[in-house]
This record gives sequence, C-alpha cells and structure tokens, in this order.
Amino acid sequence: MNPKKIILCPNPNRDRGMLATKAAEKIIKEQGFQTVVCSPFRDPQEEAFADYRLQPLNQELRSADLLITFGGDGTILHLAKLAALNKTPVLGINMGGLGFIAELEAGELEALRKLADWKFEVESRMMLDVSVWRDGKQIYNNLGLNDAVIREGPISHVIHLKVSSDGRHLADIAGDGVIIATPTGSTAYSLSAGGPVVEPVAQTMVVCPICTHNMRFSSYVLSPEHTLTIELERNGRKPVYLFVDESRAFALKSDDKVQVRRSKYVTKLVHLSEKSFCEIFAQKMLPGGLNDEK
Repeated sequence: MNPKKIILCPNPNRDRGMLATKAAEKIIKEQGFQTVVCSPFRDPQEEAFADYRLQPLNQELRSADLLITFGGDGTILHLAKLAALNKTPVLGINMGGLGFIAELEAGELEALRKLADWKFEVESRMMLDVSVWRDGKQIYNNLGLNDAVIREGPISHVIHLKVSSDGRHLADIAGDGVIIATPTGSTAYSLSAGGPVVEPVAQTMVVCPICTHNMRFSSYVLSPEHTLTIELERNGRKPVYLFVDESRAFALKSDDKVQVRRSKYVTKLVHLSEKSFCEIFAQKMLPGGLNDEK
C-alpha cells in the first residue's frame, strides 16, 4: 500500500529559513509518510523556501491525504477554499499571532507523532457561498471559512444596507457595514464588532453590524437554512466593498445584490490536542488567559 501523502505548506514570511517545516518533515518522515512542499502563494519567491524544490499545490492536492500549514490563521484562510474543494483535511501550525484556527503551536511539533496510526478527530467547519448579482446576472462568487464583510471604502462614511432573509426583511443597517460570519468566523472580525461567540462546529450564521447607528440592533444568530441578501441603499457614489475571508476587495455598485448561504463544502480541520474549545478560547481570547479563570 502506498504511504499517505502529506503536503507541507509554509508561509515563508512566518517560517523564515524553513526551520519549523524541516523539523516537522523529519518527524513525519520517521513515521513512513511521504511529504511534498508547496507554497501557499501563486507567485512564490523560491529562494525564501531554503533548499526545497516546490511542487504545484493545485496538482498535489488532488492526491494528498493531509495539508499542514505553517503560518497564522491567515495562511489557513488563504488555503481553505482549495482544501475544501479537494476535500483535503488541514492541520495548522501557528507561527503567527493569535492562531485561533491553527491546531498546534510551533513548539508543539512532537504532537505530529500522533498521526502515526492515522486515527485522529476531524472537525467539519461550515463555509459560506458568497455571490454578487448585477442586472440579473451573477458576476462574482467565492467560498469563505470565516466571513463575508460588506463595508465602506477608504474614505470613512456611513453606508446604508438592507438585509433580507429568504426574501423577507430582516434589518436595516446604517453604519460602517455588516459581517456575515460562520461559527469559525465568530471569534474573528465579528467578535471585535460586538458579535457573539459561537462554538466552531455549530451550524449557524451570525449577522453582525459594524458600528451601527441603530443601538437596538446588535446581531442575529440564524439557522444555516436561510439565504441572506444584502442590498445597498441611498449610498450614491460612495465606495462600498465586499471582502470574503480577507480576500481582495470587490467593488459593489448601487444596484448590486450580495447573496450569502451555507455552502455544500466544508473545511476539515484535524484535531490532535485534547483541549476543548472553551479552554482554547479562554487561553487565547480572555485577559490573562486561563490564569484569570482560576
């Protein structure tokens, strides 16, 4: 039987000199697994990857059993769409800041030995299908693990949005914009905007306004069965943009409709540690970490 193939995907801006990647590769190869190294970026600077010979990520994902990222949560978000489309599980090694989606810290590489018998928990994280319709035609679509954000442009101004659920009015928002977040994304931008914390394996959508002028409306937690539509109202020529998982901004026009629904695709995250979601949240998100809880 052919050995399992594991893709190592380091962000060279985080794993400088490929030190963590090389250490992980040594542990993985000792267990008899095959490894290949790919860049998470389309136009990699190969000299930043030390002496590794990079392989094309899209091609390798077709036959990969696991994708290990080395970077921050942004690296995982950047790769989530490709991994989901190929149904490849992802294991994140945090070398960035907070690293809430990543499973292991850079100093916990020995935990990779738990892959030996290939018996580990895999969490299926809900994703969003995001599309833009203009004059009855779909002109944009994307897939997101964290959120879809509609907000004002580089010049600060109030924007007006109408949010509907399955064609029925849900909310009018006057402010900086709105975030539609998955449970995974509920601990990201949505949380900083005052949204609720949702257990990441749940199946819900969070609608969270950004700096709204309506103090009676904070946020909604909705069933994933709904299709949300966001329309621009009374914004004139003021720039309004759509962002999906920190992707490039997509400029919206006054009559555009943004639709957000639960995707049929999921991001599969490998779980090796024994920490619960509540423990990780307390450690990384609450002041003082777990010490304050005690």
